[in-house]
Amino acid sequence: MPPEPEKRVTWAELFFDLVFVFAVTQVSALLHHDHSWAGVGRALIVFVPVWWAWVGTTIHANRHDVDTPYDTIGIFTVGLGSLGLALALPGAYADRGLLFGGSYLFLRLVLAVLVFRDWRGMTLNSFSVGAFVTGPLLLLGGLAHGTPRIVLWALAATTDLVTPRLLRSRLAVVRFDAAHLPERFGLFLIIALGESLVQVGAVAAAGPLSVGRLAATVAAYALACSLWWVYFVFAARAVRYAMEVAQIHAEVIRPVFSYGHLLFICGIIGVAVGLSETVGAPGRHLGWGPAGLLVGGCALYLATFGYTRYRMFGAISWTRLSGAAGCLLVLPFARLVPGLVVLLALVLVTVALNGTEAVIVRLRREPAQQDEPAREGDGVALSE
Repeated sequence: MPPEPEKRVTWAELFFDLVFVFAVTQVSALLHHDHSWAGVGRALIVFVPVWWAWVGTTIHANRHDVDTPYDTIGIFTVGLGSLGLALALPGAYADRGLLFGGSYLFLRLVLAVLVFRDWRGMTLNSFSVGAFVTGPLLLLGGLAHGTPRIVLWALAATTDLVTPRLLRSRLAVVRFDAAHLPERFGLFLIIALGESLVQVGAVAAAGPLSVGRLAATVAAYALACSLWWVYFVFAARAVRYAMEVAQIHAEVIRPVFSYGHLLFICGIIGVAVGLSETVGAPGRHLGWGPAGLLVGGCALYLATFGYTRYRMFGAISWTRLSGAAGCLLVLPFARLVPGLVVLLALVLVTVALNGTEAVIVRLRREPAQQDEPAREGDGVALSE
């Protein structure tokens, strides 16, 4: 029998993603207003439901044929709930808590209907936990105020994150489409990178285009391109290869997609906030908050490749971890030099990383090409 065609991303999924461009922007706005550790924690607590809504919809689309009128309307309805989340984010800890919690419960119930509509008994999985545990917790948090709201929402976010780990034995026999998920999660990463460029452009266009601001804008664009290169030149193929050869798909999906890509996106959001601060005043020294988000975001992004590569192949990505260490070496000097200098240093580190990996890949492929054809998968995991 001929192999089944690869599952492709549907137009409805791409349209659904547009809501999350807005949502990522709203999370970045929270960090703009509060750079403290407490502010970072509060932003993470409300971002996890946003992320989990997108992940749940993507997993559902991977396992089902969603290119039908019924499922398209269902995805649009989930998008409506996600839009409510995004609208509530700026005031989630103030007067929009109920909108935030209610929107999440609504979309989780819609997802549960889509997943369990062919009634054969409701099973215990992330969809049922979201509908009947974390959704109600977020709604209760929206009705509470102050510390009780934060505690309830933190408990809900933690529950969502640990559920796949606790139920991993139930997912061991589930097979997923190996092409669809890498494409979907790569698209979300592009959403986050694109949102960082939107922020940079908005800040740059809001004031006079001085030489310093133009230079910072170009450097910010170069950094975004370099971060894109780190992921999509080698890592994207490595993730797909890991899915194709994995005996248990869930052992790739849970650590690499659900957790690893959450860290990737968090790092990019931090970078986006730091970039907007730098472009706004390139000659000013960054405070510890913006500097930590810019430098720490880059370091987190690169270090996460060390985690994902180990989980996929049991190997250590020394180049990416060295790049993360190089970013952190910039942090002690971030308060002593203008923000533009910090930004240029990060560009130098990431470009050097990409150049080094390109040389390593070329040197390792040449002997293989001379001796025998390279085996499938050789080299794709080198840098991931």
